[in-house]
Amino acid sequence: MSDPKPFNDITLDDLKAGLSEKTIVLVDVREADEYAAGHIQGAIFNPLSHFETKKLPQPMSGQKIVIYCRSGRRSITAMEKAQQAGRSDIDTHYSGGILGWLSSGEPVTTGN
Repeated sequence: MSDPKPFNDITLDDLKAGLSEKTIVLVDVREADEYAAGHIQGAIFNPLSHFETKKLPQPMSGQKIVIYCRSGRRSITAMEKAQQAGRSDIDTHYSGGILGWLSSGEPVTTGN
């Protein structure tokens, strides 16, 4: 198996633009209670404790999958797991996580 690719970090502005333009598919790897308490609208839920690479969508042409968590640690672990399972396209995360999103005054959606 080849070594994992280096990981990329996306800025808040690029994340917001990609979500608006639908060029980013966002995946939240926090736990169910965290997700229900508030997540970025449109994020796909795939908690790290039960992370399944096969549940990650195949992005359409021009789209990029971006992983996020609370503060950036679990998203790195999720990207490592995805790459180990053969998903070399999973290489970008929002390292600011939900904490960075909230501290910038961005809205969240609650519930499942």
